[in-house]
Amino acid sequence: MILFQRKFDRMKAFEKERLGNDRRALEQENLEDCLEKNDTLALILSALITIVPVALVFLCLISAIAYFLIVH
Repeated sequence: MILFQRKFDRMKAFEKERLGNDRRALEQENLEDCLEKNDTLALILSALITIVPVALVFLCLISAIAYFLIVH
């Protein structure tokens, strides 16, 4: 399952049109097959592991600034 299937299909069609009968175009025919069964889950989890800690630090920083501005 790809999140942006239509964009992916358009990209594949564009690449096929651009490369024509080139060997690389035939190799790229099965780009969907490059992803394994749980690759999507792994990509989502890695994005969460990367983004959530940064967002938490940012929210804590904003909360601390607001707390000190209100209390003091």
